Amino acid sequence: MLAVLAVPPWLLTTLTRAHLPGWPTSAQLRDWLTDPLTPATLTTGLIAVAWLLWLGMAYTITVTAARRLRAGTRWVRHLPLPTPWQAAATSIAGAAALTTAHTPTTHPPDPPTPVTADELQHPSATPQTEQGGVVVPGGWLPDDTAHHIAAAAALVWLRRRRAHQPGQPDTDATQLIPLPTTVTAVQAAIADQPPPAATTGAIQAPLPPAGLRLAGHGADHAARGLLVTRLLTALRDPADTTPVIVTSRALARLLPSVAETAATIPGLHVIDTLEQAAALLPASSTSTAADRGIPSLVLTAEPATAAPPNLRPNARVVTLDAGAPLPTWRVDRHGHTVDHQTGQPRPRMCVLDSTAATDLLAVLAQPTTAAPEPAASVPVRPINRAQAKIPRQATRVPPPTPRQPSEAAEAAVQLRVLGRPALLIESKEVAIRRSAALQILVFLAVHPDGATTTQLVHALWAGLPAHTVTGRLYTTLSDLRSTIRGTGAEQVVVHTEDRYHLEPRTDVDLWRLQAAAHHSATTDVPGRWQAVIDAYTGDLAAGHTWPWIDPPREATRRLVLDAHTNAAAAQTDPHERLRLLQAAIRIDPYNQQLHQLTADQLNALGDSAAAADLLHTHQQRLRLAGILDQP
Repeated sequence: MLAVLAVPPWLLTTLTRAHLPGWPTSAQLRDWLTDPLTPATLTTGLIAVAWLLWLGMAYTITVTAARRLRAGTRWVRHLPLPTPWQAAATSIAGAAALTTAHTPTTHPPDPPTPVTADELQHPSATPQTEQGGVVVPGGWLPDDTAHHIAAAAALVWLRRRRAHQPGQPDTDATQLIPLPTTVTAVQAAIADQPPPAATTGAIQAPLPPAGLRLAGHGADHAARGLLVTRLLTALRDPADTTPVIVTSRALARLLPSVAETAATIPGLHVIDTLEQAAALLPASSTSTAADRGIPSLVLTAEPATAAPPNLRPNARVVTLDAGAPLPTWRVDRHGHTVDHQTGQPRPRMCVLDSTAATDLLAVLAQPTTAAPEPAASVPVRPINRAQAKIPRQATRVPPPTPRQPSEAAEAAVQLRVLGRPALLIESKEVAIRRSAALQILVFLAVHPDGATTTQLVHALWAGLPAHTVTGRLYTTLSDLRSTIRGTGAEQVVVHTEDRYHLEPRTDVDLWRLQAAAHHSATTDVPGRWQAVIDAYTGDLAAGHTWPWIDPPREATRRLVLDAHTNAAAAQTDPHERLRLLQAAIRIDPYNQQLHQLTADQLNALGDSAAAADLLHTHQQRLRLAGILDQP
């Protein structure tokens, strides 16, 4: 700007000095009026025009600079200056930073190791190094407890698969509802983590043998964590017969919403007074768990009283009473624990608020509906057209129009979500770099009416605040669009009216399966169920353990099981009926009803040995899964 203002006038003054010796005289003015177009007057006119252009440019620059300077002054005038307290705090912080820069640093002490309720052992056990933990809405869990929660959640779905009766209308609306939010948050947090090594007799970080009093802001949270983790231990280890005993007063204080349903939680015993616990504790000489050094947990919030002598050494009494004469640990809401007497840090404990603990206990509660008894004989039922309809989900949109085989083959973009998920463009599989992008494609295939940004974020990153991961969703979608754009095809994921959804012309195998099931359930064409059977090529997103996938995966599996059962019931050839039932068992080897129907069919064909072997194999599979003795 200075060059533009200074260089032109210097050039004009230097180059035109000879042409402008001074102001014109009266004689020169008369000569100019007589003959205005002379070389001298033309030169003078051009010089004057040049000076006018420079003056206009200088005026524009000066006015603009003045306007910006005035705006800057106004901004500085309104700039909030630090208060005296803020200035003092800043000075102290600066001094501390300078002091720290010249102060030798020391290594902090090793963090405390996590403790769970199944770690109640003899004090001679050597503490192990701390493992990681999982932060969930409302608490913190050690890694091993989180993996136990995921295993318990898997058992919930196995029990539902066992109890389902193919070909019959679902009367229990809870069979396909998702698990509680805290459970899905735990599943999402450990999705990519390997399970912890199996624990042996060496248990880490014991509680005091005389019992323990919990105090501090996180005392109730830690008590809930002990209760949940100890119940998980009993669920994981069938040989563990040590009970978890809680007084009714403590249960009403910690989990008021669970007080009425406590009887459905295996291993949990509710008592009125602490003296009643003695009758529930196993004897030291007969308890397998006691031989391994795992005492029972007795949780109480009663007024100050010492533990009855007959509770020791088979139990660890944990109390919330402020006056109990027991060693005291102070716990904060993050599970960090300090011995109140010595001031030494103690093992970090699992902490859960009331909502999180209730969610986790939901995967431990026994279902109210019992599965068919293994020995019950269920005859092969003739097809009932009033009951043969595949139950529809209230929240599902009408299925798309089924494509003809030729139309499906001509589709430029194909999405396969049954079996191993894959995106094919012109029959060539597209390499999807981000796992979240593949998850988005499957989620939108399950929800053909689309999903909002919030719904996608909550599904993909359960347990995390939506505003913290929305950017990750946008980055994933952008990368997916770039990948598809590189193939020259149209975009698969489109955004309309605040919702993401798949492009309607995309050929999705799940949509074709649902359309075939809808068509088969509403027509009377012979062999109509075969189209559903042929369309099923594997479990939905097989091999993936996304937290949201279990309900739609089970719903899809039940569509196919119903198709096999209804097709078998409509068959007149007993061998073909047996083939269809055996194919259904290969799809779901845990279903009780399918095994009983197949065994009855084998008995009808005179092969009772094969029928007995089939039921025995099924019982062995249930026993290995840990659901044999559960309804």
